[in-house]
Amino acid sequence: MVHAVPVWSDRVRARILGINPAGALAMPGVLKVFTAADIPGQVRFGQIDHDLPLLAEGEIRFAGEPYALVVAETRVQALAAAEHVLLEAEDLKPILNPDEALLPGAESLRVDGKDNLVCHHKVRRGDAEAALAESFLVVERDFLTGWFEHAYLEPEGSVCFPRQDGTLEIYGSLQHPVSTRRFISAWLALPFSRLEVFNHPVGGSFGGKDDTASAVAGRAAMAAFLLGRPVKLIYEREWSILESYKRPPYRMSYRFGFDENGILKGAVSDVMADSGPYTSTVPWSTWRSAAQCCGPYKVPAVHADVRAAATNNNYTGAFRGFGSPQINFAVESIMDEAAESLNISPVEIRRRNMLLQDDETVTGQILDDHVVSLDQVLNAVVEEIGFEDKLKKCTYGEGEEFYGIGLALAYRGASVGAEAKDFCSCVVNAQFDGSILMETGIHENGQGAQSAMMLAMAEELGISLDRIHYAESTTSQVPEGGTTVASRGTLMGSGAVVDAATKVKAIIAGTLVAKFGGDAGEVQFADDDVFIESPKSSDGHFWRMSWTEAMKEMYQERVYPFAFGSFVAPEVSWDDDTGRGSPYFTYVYSCQAAELTVDAKGKIKVTRVVAAHDSGKVVNPALFAGQICGGIVQGMGMALKENLTVDAGRITSLNYNKYKIPNSAEIPEITVLLVENADPLSPYGAKGIGEPALELIAPAIAGALYRATGKRSSTLPLEPTSKVGPW
Repeated sequence: MVHAVPVWSDRVRARILGINPAGALAMPGVLKVFTAADIPGQVRFGQIDHDLPLLAEGEIRFAGEPYALVVAETRVQALAAAEHVLLEAEDLKPILNPDEALLPGAESLRVDGKDNLVCHHKVRRGDAEAALAESFLVVERDFLTGWFEHAYLEPEGSVCFPRQDGTLEIYGSLQHPVSTRRFISAWLALPFSRLEVFNHPVGGSFGGKDDTASAVAGRAAMAAFLLGRPVKLIYEREWSILESYKRPPYRMSYRFGFDENGILKGAVSDVMADSGPYTSTVPWSTWRSAAQCCGPYKVPAVHADVRAAATNNNYTGAFRGFGSPQINFAVESIMDEAAESLNISPVEIRRRNMLLQDDETVTGQILDDHVVSLDQVLNAVVEEIGFEDKLKKCTYGEGEEFYGIGLALAYRGASVGAEAKDFCSCVVNAQFDGSILMETGIHENGQGAQSAMMLAMAEELGISLDRIHYAESTTSQVPEGGTTVASRGTLMGSGAVVDAATKVKAIIAGTLVAKFGGDAGEVQFADDDVFIESPKSSDGHFWRMSWTEAMKEMYQERVYPFAFGSFVAPEVSWDDDTGRGSPYFTYVYSCQAAELTVDAKGKIKVTRVVAAHDSGKVVNPALFAGQICGGIVQGMGMALKENLTVDAGRITSLNYNKYKIPNSAEIPEITVLLVENADPLSPYGAKGIGEPALELIAPAIAGALYRATGKRSSTLPLEPTSKVGPW
């Protein structure tokens, strides 16, 4: 096996004049230095726009963009040689501020030469300016959020093996192996049938292992294909932070109007995101920011704009929460400020404005086809933490040690919504000995998807969990099932599992009643048995056998209990021009509250968090609680510590000694409350919890910090020690 090492540019923006590999090629063990000119097929790829290069071509567009790949017999040799690949380039003037990028006459930074407006989403409802003019109180605030690093445990990596039959085996920690295969097919000009991509469920992703992880796999695959040797390409932490996309920084300007009773009358918002030089998934994440622009509240008049601009900062993309955490921070902060101005409890102002059953959202969707449980989650949290009593103990900067409490309320559209048609697949194969082999189109990245799918299959078939083996699918085994994003795994995956299990049961029931009598509709599956217990007719048949015996009967009859299942999400709608429609077919409802103290030195300690989430039927309560606890801790990082530092377009916090994330000593007491309302539009009643768990804690902490110190913050992190974002 040989080893590959990329070569990155430290230029923020430059025209490539040439790449000189001579010095590297003269070093021991070096086999090849690849550049964009060596790519057999297309150079560029992307989830939306095909603008991101596998290796830089023509122009360097951000500091950290790879322009060459060194392959050598050992990793040490490749690392040494990478220092001797010379980039000949002419520096160009970068644009690092999104506002400057959108000025009239600004030079295009984009591959296609279009202007620097990457996307613009709107929501229009009524006359928002008139509503504000008539309001008793208008709260106007500007907010900034910075770049955030995914901080997954395992950096990107890939190993590729060329087979003797001309196919390639590609291994990596990936969110969507099918997309990776599609990209590699285009890069290498090979058909899908000659590529088999294996996902290894190690190390987490949090939305961060789409584009960059696919590119890493693609570089390894290119080297293996062209050299005919197995290739390993494993990233170090600094490489990962340098090259990978981040959560987009946001600048948000909000105006909310209220009447004298605290009822929302209108809202105007303008949001700007920094996309970096490439599109990635920013149009999708910013679309969610528009669809949920006013949080979980009824607002009769809305004028919202969400835009993203291209710059020469590091490119941005998907991150757990996908456009919601930033918006929730702004909206919930405004609700808190309005409550104080009107002398209303922060709980009461939310009760007066939150969406209830059969209400209409700001985009015109009527919430009448599932349980709208904002009141349930809010009441559960307020009661558990004793919010109203503890509110009276807040110090507002008085005394030697400060105390505060805060809460946040949110709703989140389940699955990908109107961004794309959502679907999933599942294959189930019952074996002769009664064991089950199952695969789904949902790929494990550490979130517990395999356990959830196995539990769903066990319940549907009425068998014990230990009979089931979940085989992590490859691109040659299960048809497309969608990417591991948008908290869609349990929702979409369980739908496909139910469909596959239902089909297998029908095959089994039909075969057994043909042999033993009865009606297939009367066959039951429970307690590791298959049986007809109470025939409907007096002359009906009843029989019972173990699941294992049933499988032996099936195989003896040469009828194989194998089925392919699928699930397609219910229809949604969206009008891009007006921001009207039903962007999601169902929603997750959530509330979190946080308590904290601040000592005389200004050290903030979050002491307790209470979280209530209604994500439909909970398949695995332990995994449900684990996702919530993990999301809370990750969200605490956004609120209190994490801030990617960038100097003139170059990332300076390239490891965790500078990019601070929460540690185990900082984890507070966390109480998880289960509010369970099975969703009628999901075959299994489940929704999802991965992202809702993260997106409330920052505004809850912001409210608590204000009530502790008497000082409001309009940035994430709340007390930054360096510049936040590109502004």
